[in-house]
Amino acid sequence: MSLETVVEEIRDEARSQAEEIHEEAEQEADRIVEEAEQEADEIIQEAEREVEREISQEREQKLSSAKLEAKHERMEARREAIAQAREQVEERIADLSGDERRELTRELLEDALAEFDEGEELAVHYAPGDEDLIEDLLSDYDGVHVAGEYDCLGGVVVESEESRVRVKNTFDSVLDDVWEDELKQISNRLFDEGDEEE
Repeated sequence: MSLETVVEEIRDEARSQAEEIHEEAEQEADRIVEEAEQEADEIIQEAEREVEREISQEREQKLSSAKLEAKHERMEARREAIAQAREQVEERIADLSGDERRELTRELLEDALAEFDEGEELAVHYAPGDEDLIEDLLSDYDGVHVAGEYDCLGGVVVESEESRVRVKNTFDSVLDDVWEDELKQISNRLFDEGDEEE
């Protein structure tokens, strides 16, 4: 075998190995590119799922927040409506006059006086503007005298100096009791609530 033949064989062998290495490298590169594309697809899909989750969470949070805000606004509107209704009732009570005011005041006075022992000296406070009415009503009682104005819509506050007892029988105190007892029904009537709260 000549030197040229040996050199040629070595070159052929080197070319063959180079082609093999090149083919293997291309296959490896294709495999790496395919894996990278699959990984990129998975990353994109996971990112899309994460974005959808975040959008869904944000939508739920905003919806929940909007519902809560609406509930607070509804409750505030109800409170204001109930307060306005209370003011209107107080105005009507304050405007009571004539026989109706006299009769209610007399009943409250009698109930208050019944809380004291006979013979006690009693002082009666009254609503501004009711002095004449109270003086007239007290003319039927011994040991009971007019004591002065009391800040209320009407009725009386009766005090005994001996026993230090005070009975508050005012239109306001009666209204407070009735209002407290009937608040749920008042609310239901104002807001026509057959429907339940959310």
